[in-house]
Amino acid sequence: MDKELKKELNRKNKKIKTDNKWIIQVIILSFIISLLLSIVSELFLTHLPIALGIILYIIVILIGILFDIVGVSVTSANEAIFHSMNSRKIKGAKLAVRFKKNANKVSNFCCDVIGDVCGIISGSIAVVLATSLSRVLNINLFVALVLFSAVTAALTIGGKALGKSFAINKSNIILFEFAKLVSNFYHK
Repeated sequence: MDKELKKELNRKNKKIKTDNKWIIQVIILSFIISLLLSIVSELFLTHLPIALGIILYIIVILIGILFDIVGVSVTSANEAIFHSMNSRKIKGAKLAVRFKKNANKVSNFCCDVIGDVCGIISGSIAVVLATSLSRVLNINLFVALVLFSAVTAALTIGGKALGKSFAINKSNIILFEFAKLVSNFYHK
C-alpha cells in the first residue's frame, strides 16, 4: 500500500480515547435501572390481569424501539443546523447541540442502556405472560415460552430495523423534537 495512502487513512481514523469514567457510569446506571425495573415488574406483573400485562409488554418494547430511534438519530444528525437554531434562541437547539457533541454517549445511553434494559424487561414480562397464559389456556409451558420469546425477538428486532431507517432519514427532526422535550425537564 502506498505510504501516503496509509498516512491519510491513519489520520482520518484517529483513535478515540476511551472514557473509562463513562463506561463505569453506564455499567452502574444499567445495573440500577435493570434492578429497579425487574423488582417492579416481578412484584406487579404476577398480580396484573393478562390484558394489562400484554399492554405493558408492548409499551416496554415500544420504549426500547423509540430510544433506539433517538440514539441513531443523534449519531446521524447535522450539528450545523442546531448551531444555527441555537443562535436564534430556538427552544431545544442548545440541548440538541450538546447531545450531538456527545453523540457517542447519548447514543450509547439511548440504544444500549435504555434499549437493552427494555429488551431484558420485555423478556421478563414475556416469561410471566407465557406462564400465565399456559395456565389459563392449558397450553404447554414450553410452547408458550418459545412462542413468547420468538414474538419478543421479532417485535424488537423488526421494530428497531424499521426505526433505524426512519431515524437516519429524519435524524434532524427527531433530535430536535427529543431535545425540545428533554429541555422541558432539563435546566442548565
